[in-house]
Amino acid sequence: MEVKKAEFIVSNSSYAKCPATGLPEYAFIGRSNVGKSSLINMLTGVKGLAKTSGRPGKTQLINHFLVNGEWYIVDLPGYGYARTSKSAREKWQKMTGDYMLKRETLVNVYVLVDSRLKPQTIDLEFIDFLGENGIPLTIVFTKIDKEKQKEVMGNVAMFKRVMSERWEELPEMILTSSQSGYGRDAMLASIEKCNNMYNEEK
Repeated sequence: MEVKKAEFIVSNSSYAKCPATGLPEYAFIGRSNVGKSSLINMLTGVKGLAKTSGRPGKTQLINHFLVNGEWYIVDLPGYGYARTSKSAREKWQKMTGDYMLKRETLVNVYVLVDSRLKPQTIDLEFIDFLGENGIPLTIVFTKIDKEKQKEVMGNVAMFKRVMSERWEELPEMILTSSQSGYGRDAMLASIEKCNNMYNEEK
């Protein structure tokens, strides 16, 4: 798949206010500061499309980016950032949960996981939530260039082992680097496959 155009469309505080175009949507979510904005910019080839920040918790709304006029990347607030008020975290959690559970045009969720870290409980619990609710997902390991390859592959293997204890069949997993562009083709191929399935079922 070739990305010819990508543009920011709208931010919303509720799934019910999101675009009613019927186009397929692909949600991107992960722990705060996992590199979500950088990955979106790398994927679309548009520098600065998603605003990057060294301050975790910057994304606080449901952000829609239209790609090729045919499908949306949906940037969701990160989870696991403690340095905000409890009420703010609960608000984000409800907003994100409602979107995941009720958004009919949501086709797949790309859960971003920091490849530099050993399996984190908060990532595993969120992935389990998606699985328990029958929400399709792909696990995307980020920042694979930020650590020694031995460490990265060890963390990925450990993540797979832990998930194998909880899942009968593991979801698709993709390794990425926003800096080098590694994994971009795999990500776009995954979205293209989902697009084809979505359009066939319409």
